[in-house]
Amino acid sequence: MDLAALIAELQPRISALRRDIHAHPELAFKENRTSNLVAAELAAAGVEVHRGLAGTGVVGVLKCGDGKRAIGLRADMDALPVDESNTFAHRSVHAGCMHACGHDGHTAMLLGAAAALARMREFDGTVHFIFQPAEEHEGGGRLMVEQGLFERFPMQMVFGLHNWPGLDAGSIAVIEGPVMAATDRFEIAVEGRGGHAAMPHQATDTVVAGAALVQALQGLVSRETDPLEAAVVSVTRFHAGGDADNILPERAVLGGTVRSLRPELQAALEAGMRRVCDGIAATYRVGVKLDFERGYPATINAAEPSRICRDVARQIVAENGRGEVLTGLKPSMGAEDFAYLSQAVPGCYAWLGNGPGIGGCMLHSPHYDFNDDIIAAGIRYWVRLVEHTLPRA
Repeated sequence: MDLAALIAELQPRISALRRDIHAHPELAFKENRTSNLVAAELAAAGVEVHRGLAGTGVVGVLKCGDGKRAIGLRADMDALPVDESNTFAHRSVHAGCMHACGHDGHTAMLLGAAAALARMREFDGTVHFIFQPAEEHEGGGRLMVEQGLFERFPMQMVFGLHNWPGLDAGSIAVIEGPVMAATDRFEIAVEGRGGHAAMPHQATDTVVAGAALVQALQGLVSRETDPLEAAVVSVTRFHAGGDADNILPERAVLGGTVRSLRPELQAALEAGMRRVCDGIAATYRVGVKLDFERGYPATINAAEPSRICRDVARQIVAENGRGEVLTGLKPSMGAEDFAYLSQAVPGCYAWLGNGPGIGGCMLHSPHYDFNDDIIAAGIRYWVRLVEHTLPRA
């Protein structure tokens, strides 16, 4: 069966589904309408449907031939708590919620691939189509793994695909090793003795101690981390005092984010923050309490899945006659809970160019929209990946 002709036949339906999902965004673990739509589309394509992992998660299973090997293809379904600024017909109908990261497109492309693979059946083995809830901050991927994703659906490799504004439409980036950062959160409470601002010697100044913390924490990256390593420690909030100009507050609270690409560096940054907090507490005679919350681990692409994805990307670019294969890009310091899946089994998370992102139309922007022109490339990528990884004898 000619894949190009099949994709051309499927694309109007898949584009309409994408826009329908965009118009009806749902936040983490509330993707009920989206989950129902996904399950119905998979069933209509003849794909076996399983529901319930992480609440709204859906896994489709498609077997062909006698092959014992299996792989997973993952798409995320949730939207973001953002007020959409677009005015096109498929803009969000829910105030304060929109698909600002392209998960509508990811879901639609994987549905298109499932429909195409069910029609073509030119592979030998099992494909698991993983439609995951709650990628944005809530760790739906972690929950699916904890609830038995890989026990119920054994597979040798798992693959993810994310649109990437700023890359030419149809280009595919495959980065072996770290591709997305670990993201950790911290909050530091500084407790002192309040007093009159005109008599600071009678108090222990939490504002001065907090300011010293902000400065000292920057040294963890600039002076204690290898300059060739990627790391970020950002204080993003600092709250102290009320409206009075003559009162030294008893309490200050700072918070922010830590990003890193290697588990060893992630641990070193946490240990360094605790050491800095202890030092500031002793120097300024205040109490300092650090709450450090580990978030998503770094997404690290394994060697063999990365090689497969590079080979498939070259094939896609050649077949499409557009875009290029990019292997030398730097990792992103953004985070992805695909990391939980690729920690459990070898995986590769690739980027599909969404176009230049004109007019501020970048990820998490209220002006964002997924580029329907790359739907065909995404479907083709998934189909060729399955055929390459699970070849017929």
